[in-house]
Amino acid sequence: MINVLIVEDDFRIAGIHQKIMESIEGIRVVGQALRAKEVWGFLEEERIDLILLDIYMPDQLGTDLMVEIKYNYPETEFIMITAAKERELLARCMAAGVFHYLVKPIDLIKLKEVIQRYQNRQNLINNGEIVDQTSIDALFGMSDMEREAIDTLPKGINQLTLRNVKSICMHLTVGMTAEEVGERLGASRTTARRYLEYLVSEGVLRAELEYGIVGRPERKYFPS
Repeated sequence: MINVLIVEDDFRIAGIHQKIMESIEGIRVVGQALRAKEVWGFLEEERIDLILLDIYMPDQLGTDLMVEIKYNYPETEFIMITAAKERELLARCMAAGVFHYLVKPIDLIKLKEVIQRYQNRQNLINNGEIVDQTSIDALFGMSDMEREAIDTLPKGINQLTLRNVKSICMHLTVGMTAEEVGERLGASRTTARRYLEYLVSEGVLRAELEYGIVGRPERKYFPS
């Protein structure tokens, strides 16, 4: 079980992040800190593995807080979730070895993907065998091949969502509409259609018009 602390001064955003975290198996949210000074109480009470940390806190910069925590609790890791885009802040976070840096307003699917990558890395550290360069690449981040695959995706197409759409569609025996895929995906029909049409353009899916008894024909998607 990975213990996560959310450090965010906007309680509404903190609540959203907590719901996302609680939807991921293996994650336990130990609490929310609305001020930097509140973090120390959580750290003293129990083990904190990962902190979701905003930089612009009302009583202290998150980057300064991170350095202090690292000094006292070196095993604690960080994912920065912030509106800060200053180059020097980003460089400082990279130098401190943060796991990831997400700019607000964040894509919640992206947040979930980053958390799952963190879980995979921790599982490899704790239970996996480091037998070759591929294993080491997995520890330190994506391989060059994975980065290249992400870089070639068009704007508006997220790798994790694309993978989920593929998973929904690849074993279909009957066609599905964008609305039906969206319901399974937990996304809008427009979002689902964007991914489905991308997969059609890649030759992964094919689309056909089906005419019902009444109304307009429906565009349905099938594995190619």
